[in-house]
Amino acid sequence: MRVCLISTYELGRQPFAVASAARWLADAGAEVTCIDLSIDRLDELAVRQARLIAIYLPMHTATRLAVSILPKIKEMSNSAHLAFYGLYATANKVLLRELGGETVLSGEVEPCLVRLYRQLEHGDSIALGDEVHLAKQRFRLPKRDGLPELGRYATLDMRNGQQRIVGYTEATRGCKHVCRHCPVVPVYQGRFFVVDRDVVLADVRQQVSAGAGHVTFGDPDFFNGPGHAMRLVEAFHGEFPELSYDVTIKVEHLLTHRDKLHRLVESGCLFVTTAVEEIDDAVLARLEKGHTRCDFVEVIEATRSAGLTLSPTFIPFHPWTTASGFLDLLNFVAEHGLIDNVAPVQLSIRLLVPEGSRIMELDEMAIYLDDFDAEKLSYAWTPADPTADRLQARVREAVQTGDREGMERREVFRALWEIAHESAGVMAPPLPTAGAHAHPVPVVSEPWYCCAEPTEDQLAQA
Repeated sequence: MRVCLISTYELGRQPFAVASAARWLADAGAEVTCIDLSIDRLDELAVRQARLIAIYLPMHTATRLAVSILPKIKEMSNSAHLAFYGLYATANKVLLRELGGETVLSGEVEPCLVRLYRQLEHGDSIALGDEVHLAKQRFRLPKRDGLPELGRYATLDMRNGQQRIVGYTEATRGCKHVCRHCPVVPVYQGRFFVVDRDVVLADVRQQVSAGAGHVTFGDPDFFNGPGHAMRLVEAFHGEFPELSYDVTIKVEHLLTHRDKLHRLVESGCLFVTTAVEEIDDAVLARLEKGHTRCDFVEVIEATRSAGLTLSPTFIPFHPWTTASGFLDLLNFVAEHGLIDNVAPVQLSIRLLVPEGSRIMELDEMAIYLDDFDAEKLSYAWTPADPTADRLQARVREAVQTGDREGMERREVFRALWEIAHESAGVMAPPLPTAGAHAHPVPVVSEPWYCCAEPTEDQLAQA
């Protein structure tokens, strides 16, 4: 029986969860075709021949793009069983059902997809429902040969004239933390699952054979299991001493495990992404981030001491944003020498409130929330400061302009600097110089982010 797995977008990466599902389904006897619409056009023959079509929804942008392409898929095939899987699947199950989805899965879904495949193959009734599945599985080596070749995905610009092809794998899934705004939480509820070290290394090995010179570990938090993480990077560096990598680690974990930061650098870690989100302690408390502004300052110092490049992410626009608060964030970034470390899109992101978000547990959200916006897959909300939305629109336009024109991060930041001071009603001083801490920061060629609104170009292309 033919199966078609479709990915719309995963930050310029070759999608791990599609390759993983392909392995499980192929092992069960399926003839699997993988389509990545961020790279290739929709394969009409593969869609028409498939008895099962499963669309991968790992994030907001991917889901928006999938919804936009769905009419074309249904036009090509009205007989295939249509399934959706990934973090954003069960969160949007009502909409996905309305659009023709018959099975909606989140969590540890590979065994479920195999069960669905077998039910369809044997003509049995489908009994999976709209479910989150968190049964522990034994991970298998992802089957990547059906996806576009690795060299067609994002590259890493080392800022010294060198480009590296970027591989992508996962050492864990889920997260043991329950930050209110995070899309991982409604699915995993504070649980995480370890991918066997031998599987991770074998996956890296096959991507190195395909040309990877750098690997992103896509775990929501690489230090959820610090022992597993450190044993993995030791083995990684032992086998691939010339290979670099990057990871994502919470601010509080960077503090707790600061003794491990030097070893990350020594084993090839080029940079660490950390979800700071805000520098306002009251907002951080609402989000239950587990760190403070002072903690982040401490992390900046600790990572610099270790020689580890920091790549902070933010959610600057939320119900409590003010013009002065946004200006404070830009001042903080400039004063701490982080302008080149922060991707401009991170300074434009507006909080998404999908179905099931823990942010709705806050009583005060009733003041700001409006109805669910099915087009944007988020509850509409109005900020306390009526000028904040206009500010966000100007910031977003400046960021998109910078992306279209290939502007350097500092150039885009300078435009935001002017906008922020104007919005706060104060004169903009000269932008601080790069300072002693400045050095070339590696930049991935894919500029967008999982919770950024898709651009008009992305939607039009879909």
